[in-house]
Amino acid sequence: MRAITRHTLENGLRVLIREVHTAPLVAASIWYRVGVRDELPGWTGASHWLEHLLFKGTRRYTENDLDRLISRCGGTSNAMTWLDCTAYYATVPADQLALVLDIEAERMAHARFTPRDAAHERDVILNERRESENDPWFRLMEEVLGAAFLVHPYGHDAIGYSTDLQRLSYDDLRAWYQHFYTPDNAVLTLVGDVNSQDALRLIARTLGKIKRRTTRTAWSIIPQEPTQRGERRVVVNGEGQTHYLALLFHAPPATHPDFMPLVALDAVLCGASGLSLFGGGSSNRSSRLSRLLVDSGLLAEISGGVLPTIDPYLYGFYATLMPTHTPEEAEARLWAILAEIQREGVSPSELEKAIKQTRAQVVFGTESTTQQAFWLGFSEIVADYRWFTTFAQRLARVTPADVQRVAQRYLTRTNAVVGWYVANGASAAHDAI
Repeated sequence: MRAITRHTLENGLRVLIREVHTAPLVAASIWYRVGVRDELPGWTGASHWLEHLLFKGTRRYTENDLDRLISRCGGTSNAMTWLDCTAYYATVPADQLALVLDIEAERMAHARFTPRDAAHERDVILNERRESENDPWFRLMEEVLGAAFLVHPYGHDAIGYSTDLQRLSYDDLRAWYQHFYTPDNAVLTLVGDVNSQDALRLIARTLGKIKRRTTRTAWSIIPQEPTQRGERRVVVNGEGQTHYLALLFHAPPATHPDFMPLVALDAVLCGASGLSLFGGGSSNRSSRLSRLLVDSGLLAEISGGVLPTIDPYLYGFYATLMPTHTPEEAEARLWAILAEIQREGVSPSELEKAIKQTRAQVVFGTESTTQQAFWLGFSEIVADYRWFTTFAQRLARVTPADVQRVAQRYLTRTNAVVGWYVANGASAAHDAI
């Protein structure tokens, strides 16, 4: 990978730039350290709601301008809210970098959303939530996350609870914006056909002029999740004819030495996958769980994944059952396979294959300037940018002993949170067997 230059402006904004001159494009992303992790009780959904509102216009750009100006020059843009951050990103012709930086400076310092905008977006998000509640997986995972985290904000989804969305006010969202959207709480990444020094001067003239305004509030204190002392279990009953199973374990953060062995373990069990925040391992038919649970007819599919986060999060398995089987059967079989891993480990050839496939997907999936800018910024939030640039090398150093050790340490009954979705419509099929 090409060299990365790293700078911190006087106002605290951290900047990462990588010159890539293969095409006349530049990808820019700006990351704010605010997300689910900051949403204490009563504030769930605030970060995602504010993300919606920051497309409503600024002091110098109307709502239509924000989309039209990027599209008109052939660029693309989007945003996301996640566990540890909120990000805004765009890929444009390299000669349009000044436009993107100016838009983001305006978004950071001069967002102009009104009480009417807030009320409208509240309705939009509440509708999104109602649609999500039709999905059994959403309903199951909301209960499972709530059981997994007793005090840490990771225990809720980014969309937030309806009660909080109804309670939060326009003034609350303005306070959220003033507290978190400040240069010393942000990271800017640029990857593409730029000169680093010229780009840095452009950044200084736009984002560099914004004064820091962070003040310490209750939001600055993130509660530490206590150690789980025994298995936790939830059962969700609902419509449908398909049962689902979630089996999750508390797992270390992205910076912990055990994180990469867990990535390797997941590649063996669930299949290789590239860097992704949404969804777990791929449905690799040669993975251990696919061969033992899907090919046998017990499950329709199974996936897994461990997410990179600032604080300890979860490693989990997510199974869709075949109609003639129950969550109890699937869970018992999955525990037996995990016990075998703990007892016998994995073979060097099985691990080598899983690591090679994962490294290939990571490399191929992060070749574009857009993906590089994305992952440099994300990594700087949860760790630092080297977490991304050294990912493949660190994964290659994982040994079979490492994999067996983390399986024994984390995949235990006392560390488990089990969730069943029991479909009411499936009972007749079971009774007929």
